[in-house]
Amino acid sequence: MDSTAAAGPTQANRSFAEVAELERTWRDPQTLKGWICTLDHKALGRRFIVTALLFFAAGGVMGGLIRHQLSEPDKTLVGPDIYNQLFTMHGTTMMFLFAVPVMQGFALYFVPLMIGTRNTAFPRMTACAYWVYLIGGLTLFAGFAFNTGADAGWFAYVPLAGPEYGFGKRADFWNVLVNFTEAMGLMVAVDVTTTTLKMRAPGMSLRRVPLFVWASLVSSIMIIFAMPTVMLGANLVQFDRMVGTHFFNASEGGDALLWQHMFWYFGHPEVYFIFIPALGFISAIIPTFARRPMFGNDAIVLSLIATGFLSFGLWVHHMFATNIPELGKSFFTAMSFMIAIPSAVQLFCWIATLWRGRLDMKAPLLFILGFFFTLMIGGLTGIILGSVPLDLQVHDTNFVVAHLHYVLIGGAVFPLFAAVFYWFPKVYGKMLSEKLGRWQFWLLFIGFNVTFFPLHILGLAGMPRRIYTYAPETGWGALNFVSWIGAMIEDVSMALFVINIARALWKGARAPGNPWNAGTLEWATQSPPRPYNFATLPVVGSREPLWSPVVDGPTHVTGLATNAREGLVTTVLDALPDVRYVYPKPSVWPIVAAFGVGFWLIWSIFSIGGTLWGLIPPGIAFIAWYWPNRRDSDEELALQKRP
Repeated sequence: MDSTAAAGPTQANRSFAEVAELERTWRDPQTLKGWICTLDHKALGRRFIVTALLFFAAGGVMGGLIRHQLSEPDKTLVGPDIYNQLFTMHGTTMMFLFAVPVMQGFALYFVPLMIGTRNTAFPRMTACAYWVYLIGGLTLFAGFAFNTGADAGWFAYVPLAGPEYGFGKRADFWNVLVNFTEAMGLMVAVDVTTTTLKMRAPGMSLRRVPLFVWASLVSSIMIIFAMPTVMLGANLVQFDRMVGTHFFNASEGGDALLWQHMFWYFGHPEVYFIFIPALGFISAIIPTFARRPMFGNDAIVLSLIATGFLSFGLWVHHMFATNIPELGKSFFTAMSFMIAIPSAVQLFCWIATLWRGRLDMKAPLLFILGFFFTLMIGGLTGIILGSVPLDLQVHDTNFVVAHLHYVLIGGAVFPLFAAVFYWFPKVYGKMLSEKLGRWQFWLLFIGFNVTFFPLHILGLAGMPRRIYTYAPETGWGALNFVSWIGAMIEDVSMALFVINIARALWKGARAPGNPWNAGTLEWATQSPPRPYNFATLPVVGSREPLWSPVVDGPTHVTGLATNAREGLVTTVLDALPDVRYVYPKPSVWPIVAAFGVGFWLIWSIFSIGGTLWGLIPPGIAFIAWYWPNRRDSDEELALQKRP
């Protein structure tokens, strides 16, 4: 144990000279190179969030085109080929380029602030992850711009995506995107997991960890276990396409269902490592606006863990129309019903907290209440799809499309907007307009339900998904037209959101330090936070340190350097001080390595040789990245030897 970092007289405030030195040590140069090479978790988190929201806008435009194309029978806005690319790009963008990265962006920004540390454990790796993510997304859209967009669905089933039917390079762009985004997700997940387990403020035992941090930890561990499977599957498909192997070719001893097993072993947990962080948003926001601690805090933590564990037993839920043995299907039906239990436990804890609280009905809480309604419908239709006989009746119809959107938009996007309104003052120091927020909520709530509820009825009436038009005599035109009207209402809601953000950044009211009077540590810092987050690292004595700040002993950590980027490593269970940790300095090598990886993966689309020779640039970059630096080593050694 490093006693100089853990003990000593209480020092809640540093002198002006010490704070100025901390600022110089942690501030990035105000240059283009400083912006590119930054390792500040807050800057990286903002980049992930903003980039993901831009991809969300692009995916929304494609979704709007789909609804427009289907608004009338025999409509010719787009042809079948473009339509195939549209629905594939829409789903791929929303699942791979928006939903997971935006949740990881929030985790990167807020987890270090909530647990009382100065940065994430591996900021260089996370910086590299962002550039890998951006390059991958731009590569996919570049292919789409040149009529080479993925066209086999966001799930890329073989043989549609295999060498038999996946002509050209469209499926190759999808396979490469998986490598980009899943590598990004794994790097960020490892960083968030390590930061949460080993860098919490002294006194923040696991039972005192904020619920959003718990949600981020559970989803990160899920990502670590789930994402390698889909990466392996995508590369096996690529081997079939480029090299001539037969992993999925039944006539040569392969198995097309192997792809479905590999994809959905990742794909169903993916729904939950989008959904679980959203549950964390809700558990962070409800106590603040109910003005009381969360009812059943430990039950919510156990429910998050149970949801993450059970989600890995649901993947055949998507394969009931295949020749899986009936007895096997019954087990997955049972798991599909069972996973509703931990979600229900959390729901009852939230309701109890709201019931016993003094509600402050602001925009964030409105979005949470909208989530309750939409999640109820999405959950009930999920139970329907978990039953084999019912699933077989509505399989591959618009009923499934409706269920998916109620779960993902209702279960993730509504809480996401609640989180944006809640934490925008912390990130930018400005308040969003409450009036515009309420208008946005009601337009989104109405537009969303008008758009997607009719799809349940269309699915029960037999309308298949993934068709680009239909005949007038089917009788599907009226409900599809209503759905299109709802999509336009949603567009107005999104326009109000953009206007609200722009207005707040331009001339929004200055936010108080803690505008919601919340109880967690992120509100103990300035808004926006300084590069070093905390002038002195706090010592925590409760789950809501700002509501019950009493600590037995020192209230702040002393002994950490101000002339070096130094933090504190603590023990996993009880967050007892362990050792000092010197954070890495900004470096150009993460972005160089990311571009090297991008060069390698893109070259591998067009050439088998590129798969091998393309490894040279990223190999050089990673060697240079980890090459020992004598000056940095000497500085770190000097810090470790000081009294």
